Amino acid sequence: MLGFRYLKSPPTRHVLLYKNGKVVRQGAGVSFWYFTPTSSVVSVELGSVDVPFVFEEISADFQDLTIQGQLTYRVAKPEKLVSLLNHTVDVLGRYTSDDPEKLNERLVQQIQKRAHAFTQAAPLQNLLLQAEQLSELLLESLRESEVTEAHGLEILTLSVLSIKATPEMAKAMQADARERLLQQADHAVFARRNTAIELERKIKENELQTERTIEEKRREVRQAQMQADVAIEQQRAELVEQQAANNRKLAEAEIETLRGTLEALKLVDWRTLIATAGGGNSKGLIAMAFQQIAENAQKIGRLDISPDLLRTLLREDEE
Repeated sequence: MLGFRYLKSPPTRHVLLYKNGKVVRQGAGVSFWYFTPTSSVVSVELGSVDVPFVFEEISADFQDLTIQGQLTYRVAKPEKLVSLLNHTVDVLGRYTSDDPEKLNERLVQQIQKRAHAFTQAAPLQNLLLQAEQLSELLLESLRESEVTEAHGLEILTLSVLSIKATPEMAKAMQADARERLLQQADHAVFARRNTAIELERKIKENELQTERTIEEKRREVRQAQMQADVAIEQQRAELVEQQAANNRKLAEAEIETLRGTLEALKLVDWRTLIATAGGGNSKGLIAMAFQQIAENAQKIGRLDISPDLLRTLLREDEE
């Protein structure tokens, strides 16, 4: 029929039919006939929309960096959205303006604005490791944004996939990190060598301590042996002294005995002693006889002793 069109929308698209500036029909997944000369059809996508973003920022130390991520949102209140942006479609379902594309740009601008403040507060080296923190910050900030509320949007997810430095700076940082790692490796080798030296020193100290202990034990053994030898020598000295004392006492006793014997012999006539000592020896008796004759020579007038007599006396003794 001329001028009349039939519209059937999917469940993920909210359609509003305007006539004379008023909404006469709306809803998701609706279908209806409308007269094109007097009607306007507004269509809003209700499904989730993925918006990738890439932009450059400057860190606190004036270094360029690139932030790359993705935003996912959905239209929760299409009435608010169509009041700010034109989502009118023609009879072929095409948008009659570029306003629907502006929504993504506005959201990316909000993300970049908050990211700019974040990157200005930290140096590049720290920012490269804070993608997760930036994701959480941007998500929370965008959900609380007036732009999100005014357009009737619901922010589902926001992820910062990477924060990258320029290729030249990345190489420089890699070289610096590599040098630090090499230094750490050198320090580890140095520490390992020091540890080995320290362990070797402790081993030598233990060996020296063991040798010292063994030497002390040997010295104690030698001292004990020397003390035993000294004790033996002292006992020997005491024994010698005791033997000497005993011999001295024995000699004194023999002297006393001899002295007593001599004192007793002083009282005996020497002739008796000689006779006792000579026993039956004729020569002794003859000698004593001649000794008595010699002592009493003044009493003898004349004494003749012939050689034959002497020879006879001597011969008898020999026999």
